[in-house]
Amino acid sequence: MELRRLPRDALVPLLVLLPVVVVVHATPRLEMVTAAASGGGTATTTTTRARAAAAACASWRLGVETNNIRGWYSIPAECRGYVSDYMLGDQFRQDCAVVAREAAAYAEGLALAGDGREAWVLDVDDTALTNLPYYADTGFGAEPYNATYFDEYVANATAPALPEVLELYGKLLALGIKVVFITGRHDYEREPTVRNLRSAGYHTWEKLVLKPSSLGSSVVPYKSGERQKLVDAGYRIVGNMGDQWSDLVGAPEGDRTFKVPDPMYYVA
Repeated sequence: MELRRLPRDALVPLLVLLPVVVVVHATPRLEMVTAAASGGGTATTTTTRARAAAAACASWRLGVETNNIRGWYSIPAECRGYVSDYMLGDQFRQDCAVVAREAAAYAEGLALAGDGREAWVLDVDDTALTNLPYYADTGFGAEPYNATYFDEYVANATAPALPEVLELYGKLLALGIKVVFITGRHDYEREPTVRNLRSAGYHTWEKLVLKPSSLGSSVVPYKSGERQKLVDAGYRIVGNMGDQWSDLVGAPEGDRTFKVPDPMYYVA
């Protein structure tokens, strides 16, 4: 994907536990990786320490993207600068380009039936749209989640498209693949979501599925259940893309999944 009241589907569950979780889980991991990166000894120069810290944060990000590090509520405080540099620099865009390029190559190689029943599931937040403007103002995941602020951001409907995903979207439509958005946004946010998608360049879709407000916070049962509804209705899910592993796991996942990089938050 992908990507409130416990918002963005448990993006920050139990904020009161944040200090404990960060201390118990995130920090020791970083300390161990930092020690390994610096050869297990004390760094003798500022440059060496900076390199070791960057290496530790890069290893942490790899753990997040490979779903080896789970259940975290905030990026490690010492990685705030690293995540900021990654998200605003060339590497994030290059990583997104690789994912989108592989997805396009896969889609273009499919033997499509051409019956209008092939579907591609896209997440909305930090997949089709990027919420970088919001996270740039809130520490790139280092600061506690502010539900009121994020709801205002969604209501403004100003999130830009993630360019690489928008380009993929155009290729999918040209191939005759139906795009289905399944988002963790709630059903009462449909109007600004539609407005934002269209203004960002997503003009056509088969379905836009938003999460009923009555459902619990876990994303996996909701999204996998909606994918099952698509299959039951006769669609063949040829692809599934999101920024969170919870966008992608849970049968039916689709014939192939594609993970968009996102080290800023974790959604269960």
